[in-house]
Amino acid sequence: MTTQLFLASTLYGAATLAAGIDAGSFPPAGRRILLTSNHAVAAEVTPGVADMPGFAALRSRFDEVLDWNRVIEPQHPSTWAPRAEDVPLWERQLRTLWGLGEDRVELIVESLQVPPALTLCRLFPGAAVEVYADGLMSYGPTRFRLDPQIGMRVRRVLHLDLVPGLEPLLLTEFGARAELVPTEAFQKVLAELAEAAEPPAAGPGGIGEAPALLLGQYLSALDLMSPEQEEELHVSMVRGAHALGHTELVFKPHPSAPVAYSRRAEAEAERLGARITVLDTPVLAEVLYQRLRPALVVGCFSTGLLTAATLYGLPVARTGTDAILARLTPYPNSNRVPLALVDALLPDLADAEAVRTWTPPAAERVREETAGLLTAVGFTMQPQILAGRRPAAEEYLARHLTPRTWRYFTRRRLTGLGLPGGIPAQLSFLPRSRAVRRVARRLRRVLR
Repeated sequence: MTTQLFLASTLYGAATLAAGIDAGSFPPAGRRILLTSNHAVAAEVTPGVADMPGFAALRSRFDEVLDWNRVIEPQHPSTWAPRAEDVPLWERQLRTLWGLGEDRVELIVESLQVPPALTLCRLFPGAAVEVYADGLMSYGPTRFRLDPQIGMRVRRVLHLDLVPGLEPLLLTEFGARAELVPTEAFQKVLAELAEAAEPPAAGPGGIGEAPALLLGQYLSALDLMSPEQEEELHVSMVRGAHALGHTELVFKPHPSAPVAYSRRAEAEAERLGARITVLDTPVLAEVLYQRLRPALVVGCFSTGLLTAATLYGLPVARTGTDAILARLTPYPNSNRVPLALVDALLPDLADAEAVRTWTPPAAERVREETAGLLTAVGFTMQPQILAGRRPAAEEYLARHLTPRTWRYFTRRRLTGLGLPGGIPAQLSFLPRSRAVRRVARRLRRVLR
């Protein structure tokens, strides 16, 4: 008998799996087990996937729902991996614990490059592997070189059509084919979640019609900005939405973010004379799209911006992407691709005319313009993994490197890879010259 093990760490990911099952994306199996994993730092006090509002609507797709955190406690799922010599023992233990016997196991996991997905693949070395994409990161390259014994087992990368016309780079070095989870099936699952979830809590006056919805991401936890900068980002969302004429605001904080992160946004809304509702229950942004039908969705580089625009046809705007791109380190940071896609495709909140007139680009235009950008950014991030993409990256950089697209690259990176836009070969000695660096330091001191 075949048993399919599905691993999910977010309700969004579980909804993607449910949509794939409904659409027949997975072959029939004797058993389907959903293995949930809670990656929060304090997982003991943070609600997991199975505790999220609306999860009961997804439960029927699986024969069992198991908790990975409980299996490996007190270890944390984001860091724990077995010793190589212990793998056979662990596989026998899990087969006994979950009643797998001699079943043929198939793994459907997210974020294969890191635990717990990578751990699970090692614990079942004979299992076929499929990867499903939980957001925009799947469009980027594999974060680092994977063990071929795992990478060659991957058959497919299933993903949502968040950017029509664009195919993921993830795991293409192993020949894994990209396959879409049908949008209609995903929207149907989201409708079930919206029906099962409680209405968003509001103040005494309720939530007015068509508010502007502001999405928080808890970027300071990813070291992409300081807590103070993140609070200022929320304030800029309030100011930008108000400048566009929105006086009814709803702020959806990240489930793991501290309550204090919304205080300055609330104070700014009060100062401007706008009314803001801060949601205090964890709920998918897509549920709010259906419940509230917001007049505008504002965020930094959240996947929710693309689902709002692509799946629901809602007006969207980004803010803060240029500042994060300017200081994003290291260069291969996996957030670079989501940042670049959102920055390139969506209008800036500060540009009122662009926000009012923006429409989602057609798939043909995305293939012509954004696909080349994705290839160039992906190659410069992982030149060894995507070595075959070098000619396409060179062509894009030679033809499309403008003041608008420079923000996605750095001259140092292009120089190091010998790509268009870097320092010419005859001047390549300059960055390594002590004399030149000494003069540059003196010049900076004089300028200061």
